[in-house]
Amino acid sequence: MLSETVFSIENEEDFEKTAIRVFKHQYTNCAIYQRFCNLLGITQTSVKESKNIPHLPIEFFKYSKITSTQSSVKQIFSSSGTTGIITSKHYVTDLSIYEKSFRKGFQHFYGNITDYTVLALLPSYLEREGSSLVYMVDTLIRDSQQPKSGFYLDELDDLITSLKTLISQNKKIILIGVSFALLDLIEKYDIQLHPDTIVMETGGMKGRRKEIIREELHKLLTQGFGTPRIHSEYGMTELLSQAYSNGNGIFNCPPWMRVSVRDPEDALTILETGKTGGINIIDLANINSCSFIATQDLGKTYTNGSFEVLGRFDHSDIRGCNLMSL
Repeated sequence: MLSETVFSIENEEDFEKTAIRVFKHQYTNCAIYQRFCNLLGITQTSVKESKNIPHLPIEFFKYSKITSTQSSVKQIFSSSGTTGIITSKHYVTDLSIYEKSFRKGFQHFYGNITDYTVLALLPSYLEREGSSLVYMVDTLIRDSQQPKSGFYLDELDDLITSLKTLISQNKKIILIGVSFALLDLIEKYDIQLHPDTIVMETGGMKGRRKEIIREELHKLLTQGFGTPRIHSEYGMTELLSQAYSNGNGIFNCPPWMRVSVRDPEDALTILETGKTGGINIIDLANINSCSFIATQDLGKTYTNGSFEVLGRFDHSDIRGCNLMSL
């Protein structure tokens, strides 16, 4: 199966071969993507390298059902959005691929999930249906097999008690939270976590607070939690994979995911490393949808394959995970 090939990628040669296979599959089986490519004068046979593969503008997920399979839909993930904003929808036909992607991705960067107690502070996501982030975190909570792993919606006193207990027991902790909820927590409580505690923000104020730049957010959180750095997760409704940062807002991708940056004035031109432009993502786990997506995020890439998110294009909806305004 193609999915097995995706999760067996070990080097750039593997990635290139698999990316071309996935492109041909999606060009053939996703009518919307095929029409988009044809309008650009690009066909299945004209693409020889992954850098030449067209990236579908992410806005298509708001207005079209983007699928590359005839299999029935098992889950519809939707993006967050304020009243009146059209949200993106991701029609997932095989949840096992999503689960394999986020499980292997987590293990790639952090090791075995059973080594951690996962404490989740995601109120804005829990208060609506269709969040891919909640699905992922809920699965990781269960996978951890730790009695104190769980979601904390309004039970902040219980969360603080759990943190103190776990720290006293020298347990490894991941506290994952949406930005505004983490700020609420440090403003309400005097917290000094163990330096090894992983605090991971998923970004976004969701209309609860004024948007601030990432550097300011991380400064406030490191001071409030007493940790040397803040981790981040970068994912979105339209993808089945996540990139992670272990500090300073520099993200790294799992082996089946790549990020490049396009010229804001010419979507087909890929910029050199260090240049700021629109973020393009190849997520080969997204086999049954579209693996090649042009996001509305601004960023830059680095020579080692890492990348940084700097903000969003003007007039873009504020949505998704880890999206900080300039």
